[in-house]
Amino acid sequence: MSTKSLPKLSRTTLREQVLDSLRGAILDGTFTPGDHLVETELAESYGVSRGTVREGLRSLEQAGLVSSDPRGQVRVRRLDAAEIREIFQVRAALESLAVDEIIARGEAGAAAAQLRDLLPPAKGDAVDYLERLRRDLAFHQRICELSGNATLLDTWKGLEDRMRVVMFSPGQGDPVDIMDSDHHSPLIEAIAAEDRTAARSAFFSHMDDAARRWSS
Repeated sequence: MSTKSLPKLSRTTLREQVLDSLRGAILDGTFTPGDHLVETELAESYGVSRGTVREGLRSLEQAGLVSSDPRGQVRVRRLDAAEIREIFQVRAALESLAVDEIIARGEAGAAAAQLRDLLPPAKGDAVDYLERLRRDLAFHQRICELSGNATLLDTWKGLEDRMRVVMFSPGQGDPVDIMDSDHHSPLIEAIAAEDRTAARSAFFSHMDDAARRWSS
């Protein structure tokens, strides 16, 4: 069978392009929790059909980034306090396990040195919120990478989109505070000390504090 007459395929469909754009706008805070995503306005803005936008929004709903009400209005999801606590509790469990594996492999010192280089900025540093968020998540992701446990890392990455939605939600207290270097240094020191109990306590305390700050 000859394949010479087959057409070249586009790398992405319009639906995928719309989906990627909307997902990016949610994850970088362009659209924040509670924002109404109007199908007709989005279709006009992108220059595509409402059906194409609808398919993209449906995929975002399946991913848990948006929700629709009985009238069909779609909004960026605003996670409730229980959901936020659950996300941070799972993160604490995953990252504590990562530290256990780092210590068990005899790599605590090297890991601590790498993490010191990745410390988020100090509270007073002139860094915008989106960059602070990126560096905060990069720090915690690196802990999971250093564990050498691919399943653990994949599970952590599976939470990342929802983490970002949470971190663009209004919360109690100063979210920049919990994201600064002073709040991350104790995590590094617990790893460097190869103290699994202290590390577990430090990570759960850090995540509990974060959950309180972003709970509505």
